[in-house]
Amino acid sequence: MPAMKFRIEPDMRYCPQCRDEYRPGVAVCATCGVELLSGVQMQELLDRKNSRLAGRAMAITPEDELVDIIKGRIINVKSVQALLGREGIPSLIAGDNSGCGRGCSGIDVRLQVRTSDLPEVMAVLAREHVQTTGLTDHDTSYVDAVYDPEAGVAICPACGCSFSTEGKTCPDCGLCF
Repeated sequence: MPAMKFRIEPDMRYCPQCRDEYRPGVAVCATCGVELLSGVQMQELLDRKNSRLAGRAMAITPEDELVDIIKGRIINVKSVQALLGREGIPSLIAGDNSGCGRGCSGIDVRLQVRTSDLPEVMAVLAREHVQTTGLTDHDTSYVDAVYDPEAGVAICPACGCSFSTEGKTCPDCGLCF
C-alpha cells in the first residue's frame, strides 16, 4: 500500500521528515529541527519518491539478496512489516520450520528486506523511533558520554550534568551508575 497522500499547498512550508505543515515565513520544523521546504519543493520531493516507488517491485524473488532487520515475536515483526509496507518497501517474514509457521508457538521470526532497500529501511525505522519515543524533545548531545568511576568528574549521558564520581547516581536526573 503506498504512503498516504495529502494535499500540498504551494504557498505553505513543509518538513521533509515528519511532513508537518507550517505557515509561510517559518524556516525550521519545530519537531525535527530541519529546514522547511516550500510547497513546490515538497511536491517535487514527493513526486521523485513516488516515481521511485512505482518502479520498485513489491514482490521479493528468490534472486533478491535479503538481510534480516529484526527478530522477535510475530506480532511485533508484523507491525514493522506494516510500517514498511506503508512506505512502499517490500519485506518478508522468515523463520525456521519448527513451528506452525504463524509464530503462535512463541518462536521468534525474522523480518527480511532487500539489501538494496536497506538505507531507506533504516531511515524509516530511525524516523519512527524518534517519533514514537519523543526523542525530538530531548537533548541527545551527551548520549555518547561514558561514566568512568576512576575519573574525578563524570558527565551524565542522560542529562549532561557534571558530577563527582564519588556518588553512583546523577544528582540531576537520578540515573544510577
